[in-house]
Amino acid sequence: MAGGADNGVEETIGELPWALIGAGPSGLGAARNLARRGIPFVGFEAHSDVGGLWDIDGPRSTMYETAHLISSRTTTAYDEFPMREGTPDYPSHWQMREYFRDYADTFDLRRHFRFRNPVTRVEPDGDEWLVTAEGPGGKAETTRHAGVIIANGLFSTPSIPEFEGEFTGEILHTSEYRRPEAFRGKRVLVIGAGNSGCDIAVDAVGQARSVDMSLRSGYWFFPKYILGRPSDTLNEGPALPPPVKQRIDSRVIRLITGDPARLGFPVPEGKIYETHPVMNTLVLYHAGHGDIRVRPDVERFEGRDVVFADGSRAEYDMVMLATGYRLDYPFIDREHLSWNGTPGPDLYLNIFTPRHRNLFVLGMIEATGLGWQGRYDQSELVAEFIRAGRESPALADRMWDRINGPSPDLFGGYNYLQLDRIPFYVNKDAYRREIRRHLAALDG
Repeated sequence: MAGGADNGVEETIGELPWALIGAGPSGLGAARNLARRGIPFVGFEAHSDVGGLWDIDGPRSTMYETAHLISSRTTTAYDEFPMREGTPDYPSHWQMREYFRDYADTFDLRRHFRFRNPVTRVEPDGDEWLVTAEGPGGKAETTRHAGVIIANGLFSTPSIPEFEGEFTGEILHTSEYRRPEAFRGKRVLVIGAGNSGCDIAVDAVGQARSVDMSLRSGYWFFPKYILGRPSDTLNEGPALPPPVKQRIDSRVIRLITGDPARLGFPVPEGKIYETHPVMNTLVLYHAGHGDIRVRPDVERFEGRDVVFADGSRAEYDMVMLATGYRLDYPFIDREHLSWNGTPGPDLYLNIFTPRHRNLFVLGMIEATGLGWQGRYDQSELVAEFIRAGRESPALADRMWDRINGPSPDLFGGYNYLQLDRIPFYVNKDAYRREIRRHLAALDG
């Protein structure tokens, strides 16, 4: 960067660089794809290093000491960068942090990023974009860019529900949880489940005086191992038709886990794979041993008492909210992301907004088994679209026409039931198929 304009915006001599926000898994995949195509860019990262939420020391990290991958290392890693020999099937967050650092070192990606530079504002200026970031010294700087790629992650802004009444004990969201010692000697209520909620409830068993879980709806609980192998590695290969796969897999899962309703858990919503599964059977083990007691939905708080929907009540010292996260891109006006009164941005392939040809979102996606490679594929498509705009405008124009047309099917025949809470949920096979199809179209 060089020079300075009267409006305080730093100008660039020559081709304007793109702005890439975030150095987590999606941001690193984008940096790799941009760099290998010679597309100039500047990365902005709030933390002092790469890894995103997988670095427990990061300012936006929601990691806890006992956190591990819920998918196996073989299905999660970037295709071009398998995890080291000796890495366990389900690595810890510490091992994942080292994995992303190794990835950045191997492909020399750190030099593209400005660390300790959180982005505070992104706004268009004609056909270009202005990005304001706060430097290590607290001074804000605005720079001009050819376009913006948002890759700052999904799971950092807690979703906090409203409850009737007031709880006068300790109340935390799972994003604030770090160590099991926080539960020592306490009567704990975990509200919600999901993968983090179940992990944390299991953590609490060894420390707390008592552990209850309040659930509004049921989940499909998957074992991490089937026949001695990580269960997600058995799902590779050609996809079966949804009705066939649901019929077979539901029988297998019930054979292994039994009926969670017998332990007090609510019956799952819909068929298997229609909601995001919980990769945790230890919670069933502890419920079966009486270490975890399942409660219905919360009706209200009364001091340290919690009153449940069935009229029962109990006293607690701590309430842990396992209520998930909400989409949050606080540095950009929602209208630029076609986000107007909908659960999430209305983006083509969960990436492209028809409002701006040079604004993209990466990582706004959830799918069982997609892994980091699925996010990498997103960034490859974005990089190819940018490259086509420079070298093959006709191909880029045809792609733009697609972006402004009807959205392709990303559900693969499944009836997903959580789209109000997870509006970016897709079927991994359908999604990767569409990404490959669009890449092929940009290849001419």
